[in-house]
Parts: sequence; structure tokens; C-alpha cells
Amino acid sequence: MDMTATILHADLDAFYASVEQLLNPSLRGKPIAVGGGVVLAASYEAKAFGVRGGMPGRRARELCPQLIFVGGHFKDYQRLGDAAIAILGDYTPLVERISIDEAFADVAGCTHLFGSPADIAATIRHRVRTELGLPISVGVARTKHLAKIASQVAKPDGMVLVDPKTELEFLHDLPVELMWGVGPVTKAKLTEQGILTIGQLANTPGRSIERLLGTAVGEKLSALAWNRGPRAIRTQHRARSAGAQSALGRKPAVESVFKPALLHLADRVASRLRAKSLAGNTVTVRVRFADMRAVTRSTTLDAPISATMMLVEIAEGLVRTALADHPRERLITLLAVSVSQLRKQPEIQLDLPLGLPDEKRRPGAKKGIARWTADRAIDTIRDRFGRGAVGYAATALDGPRSVPDGFRELAEKEL
Repeated sequence: MDMTATILHADLDAFYASVEQLLNPSLRGKPIAVGGGVVLAASYEAKAFGVRGGMPGRRARELCPQLIFVGGHFKDYQRLGDAAIAILGDYTPLVERISIDEAFADVAGCTHLFGSPADIAATIRHRVRTELGLPISVGVARTKHLAKIASQVAKPDGMVLVDPKTELEFLHDLPVELMWGVGPVTKAKLTEQGILTIGQLANTPGRSIERLLGTAVGEKLSALAWNRGPRAIRTQHRARSAGAQSALGRKPAVESVFKPALLHLADRVASRLRAKSLAGNTVTVRVRFADMRAVTRSTTLDAPISATMMLVEIAEGLVRTALADHPRERLITLLAVSVSQLRKQPEIQLDLPLGLPDEKRRPGAKKGIARWTADRAIDTIRDRFGRGAVGYAATALDGPRSVPDGFRELAEKEL
């Protein structure tokens, strides 16, 4: 692997909150949160009080009584996020966008034009600040994983260059939660074993990590802890699956709770698939319980689907199975639905009326065609009059969403 630090990871700081402070200068320097029932994003002033994204609004106000909640300006988020990533594209064509507010860039081939990687990073930061009015942190390193960690260390509004000669010295002193793939659950498992830093993880026998976290995750984290992450920049990055999730708070694990939530999620997923003429064979659901432990259930179908009600019925069955397997769990905090094994499906192949027991879930059967036709009619109305113009009864009656759909759309990867 090249021993030169030429990978940049650029990450807009507290992006949604920073945009709100940009649009309304009176909010600058004040603790603000985007959202209401749930904190979608928090400014650094609010984070200083412990306010975090995903936190219930009531808890956020307890931590920070002077917290100011603001509504989201989703079109401005998209506009400014696009503009910031476009600035990276002025210096290299090798840009891999991984979310609305962050991207990798490989500048190895353009240093003769624009200076060293550190010079390019400094120029990008200056341009984003002066042209867009937003703070951005940049990490520069030899690998993508290390560049991403460096940008986190650089926050807020800074830059960190990791010298290839001292990579492990830099990496091993950092907390383990900065690593790719270490979320709250994994962090808790590692903490129970006394593994708090990346260096401690690196020096733990691989078999011990694999027994604790599973073979795949254990092998991945052990390699990353030694900075073995040879993933290259991918400029053409399409999602291999379509999914959506919803945080529920702490709700009873009953049908009156999960059925409306699954319909809303399935509607989002299926409409995205149809918009790209895609369908998928594998449906997966994830259910998270009150102790933050999550379980998944999936099924693979004979024929790919993209009809909303088909996806709803399959997802409901999978959730019932998951709950039946865990009868002691009384509360659920999150539901997720995804469809994978995607393939192009511009048209539906008709099935013969053979009276099969699963015909209502077969896209080419009479009922399947009727469902797909109804979905396409809804899609057409929404394209013309907006998503809120028409929908399914259960989603319409389910009340306001704690996380607006506009916020969810920003996080969806291109299909």
C-alpha cells in the first residue's frame, strides 16, 4: 500500500444545526437542537450539556433547560451539502460521498496542481467556510478508516494530518468508539472486557474478540485496530439494499404499535424501489428491545417484490416471529425494514392463475398486479402533488412523526 497520506475525509461539523445557525444568525453561539419529540441534531453548544442526536426531546430539555428547538430546513441541508461536496470535486475526480455531509477524496493524482494533501485540505476548509459559511473538519491519512478517525479528532472545525510513520501511535491511544463499526452495543461489550482504547483492542487476541463479537465483526475490528483497511475510494457507490427505520421510544410490543410503523416504513422503502424500477427478493426486519439488544429476521422470496402491501405483510410476519422467539420482551424501541437482492424490474411478468397459497405475494398474480397498479397510481399522484397528497389509511391516521420524512430522505443512499 502507498505510504503517502493522500486520503481526505471531510465532514461538516454539526451540519444540520450549523445550517440552522447560518440561516438564523441570532441562533449562533446558543444551544440549539433540530427536531422536537426527538433530537435530530444538536449544535456544539448543546452537545456540551450532553444533548445528542436520537435523544428524546424531554430528556434534552432536562439536560439543557435553555435549549432552543428549531424545525428542519431540509432543502437547505441538501443544497449546502451538495455544494460542500462539489468543492472537493474541484480538486479530484476521486470523491466518494458517504452521506449528506461527509465524503472521502483521494488527492494522490493532483498534488502537482494544488499542493500537498494538507494544503488541499486547508484550501477546502477555507472555501467551505468563506463560500458557504459552514465549518468543516478534515482528516488526512493513508487509509479511509484512519482519515475518518482523524476528522473526528479534528472536530470541531479543524484538520488533522496523520503521519504514516506514526499511524499506530496516533491510533492506539484513541477511544475504541471512534472506530468504524463500533456502536453503543459493541462498545458496551468491549467495555465489559476492559477494552477502552483501540490499542487495547489491537493487543487482545483475535480469537477472544471473535468469541465476543462474532467472527466477521471480530476479524474486521482487529484488522482496523492495526490500520489494515485497504478499501479504495469508490466514486460509483450505489446501495445494495433499500431500507428504513423508525425509533419508537419505549412502546409495547403489540400489533397496534408495530403494524402502523411497519406500514410507514414499507411505504418509504417500496416507493423508492418503484421510482428506480427495482424489486428485491430478500426482506429483512430488525427489532430493538428496551435494553438496546436487537434481533433480525429475514426471508427470501421466489419472486422479487416492490409492492407496498406485500412488503408490509411479509414484514409483519417476520416481526411476529421475532417477538414470539423473545416472549419476555415487552417493549420495543426501534423497527427497521429493508429489501435486498435488488434487480431491475421495469415490467411485471404475469403469472398463470394456478391457485397457489402465496398468490397474493406473487407480483405477477392477479392480486399482485392489482396491488402494484394501485401503488403506481399513488406514486403518480405524489410525483405531481407531493408525498403528503395521498397515502395509506394507517399511515395517514398514525399522527405526526417524531422524525420527519424529509430528514430520513437525506440519509437514504442512492439506489
